[in-house]
Amino acid sequence: MDLSCFKAYDLRGRVPDQLNPTLAEKIGRAYVEITGAKKVIVGYDIRLSSPDITEALSSGLMAAGADVYDIGLCGTEQVYFATSHYGMDGGIMVTASHNPKDHNGMKMVGPESRPISSDNGLNDIRDRVLEPFANAPEQGRYETLEVMSAYVDHLLGYIDAASLKPMTIVCNAGNGGAGLVIDELEQHLPFEFVKVHHQPDGHFPNGVPNPILPENRTATADAVIEHGAAMGIAWDGDYDRCFFFDENGRFIEGYYVVGLLADQFLRKAGGGKVIHDPRLTWNTLDLVKAAGGQAIESKTGHAFIKQRMRDEDAVYGGEMSAHHYFRDFAYCDSGMIPWLLIAERLCQSGQTLSSLIDARIEAYPASGEINRTINDPPKVIAAIEAKYSVGAKSVSFVDGLSVEFDNWRFNLRMSNTEPVVRLNVESRADKALMEAKTEELLQEMDRLNTN
Repeated sequence: MDLSCFKAYDLRGRVPDQLNPTLAEKIGRAYVEITGAKKVIVGYDIRLSSPDITEALSSGLMAAGADVYDIGLCGTEQVYFATSHYGMDGGIMVTASHNPKDHNGMKMVGPESRPISSDNGLNDIRDRVLEPFANAPEQGRYETLEVMSAYVDHLLGYIDAASLKPMTIVCNAGNGGAGLVIDELEQHLPFEFVKVHHQPDGHFPNGVPNPILPENRTATADAVIEHGAAMGIAWDGDYDRCFFFDENGRFIEGYYVVGLLADQFLRKAGGGKVIHDPRLTWNTLDLVKAAGGQAIESKTGHAFIKQRMRDEDAVYGGEMSAHHYFRDFAYCDSGMIPWLLIAERLCQSGQTLSSLIDARIEAYPASGEINRTINDPPKVIAAIEAKYSVGAKSVSFVDGLSVEFDNWRFNLRMSNTEPVVRLNVESRADKALMEAKTEELLQEMDRLNTN
């Protein structure tokens, strides 16, 4: 049996050779046997294969004795919400996020929506799939559960609705599931939504929804300019990540959104802790300190960030990859809470999104993440460390290699999934220095890669 769909944090694979209803049924049985779950939330995304895979998964869960609560077509965060809100033993979202359209997968959580990944049960579930199964003495029950209304109420709890003013917002669901939530939220908000690629469609007529790809940003940017919108928002297919465009249609790097949200959340909460990843940090550190908070660095990746947030009881956590985590959302990531908060900020401050962001980009210019295919990543990273640690202010290894000087810093780390290294460089108010050091590092990596 091909079990290559089991990854470090979730399951993803091509349908039907790497993931299919037969395997999904076994995964359901294995999930119950490994976790002991008795009540499980199940939801699925807009992919064409999702209903069949979900049905088989549910059959396996019930055959192993668990009750299934099917919340239907939804986003990953609704599984997180329902699992914690209703006190369930676990939840499984059938989705392949932004993978190609012939793929599917699963994201699994336990009680309180704690992530299940390779180091706390996912590998055990994979191994259990290979063993024979017997039906449980008592089959589990199946019922549908309506969660949209409770979920929307929860989302609206993050903002002061009375302070909102009419404005135009472009929203691009990429034919994923986010449009269904926008339609529900719209009834409670004074905003006019310009809806782009709005209808859920597993054929992905406008390409797989992944706004991190520059070629997927044009439709949102053009609509912002055409309609004179205050901002644009775009999501991936299961909308656990959201991406922002300012009123000029400019795409905003996720790094600066982390700082904006950290600042806003700390001011609302009157201080607290914020978790951030080590790739780009100075802007976040600056804003968190100014807002009376405490910034704490964590290894990149949702399982690490969520655990660190629990350990520290952090109010907010952010990654530059557009994942944003909230304490009151079971420490999970949401693609809906961030844009609501930023819309509120625009209404309350009277500022444009570009004016909120421009000063931060000027203060801390950043390269954005640059990927390089490298034959021997550990060798190249070790050589870069040897060269650049001389005279450095600090060197750290929280996630890959971070080297800091007075006026610039960089992070270089290996991908978990492919033979590439990822470089991020930033400086203090000196774009030319940042660009020069980025070019210098890339040339050095290329030289080391050919030797």
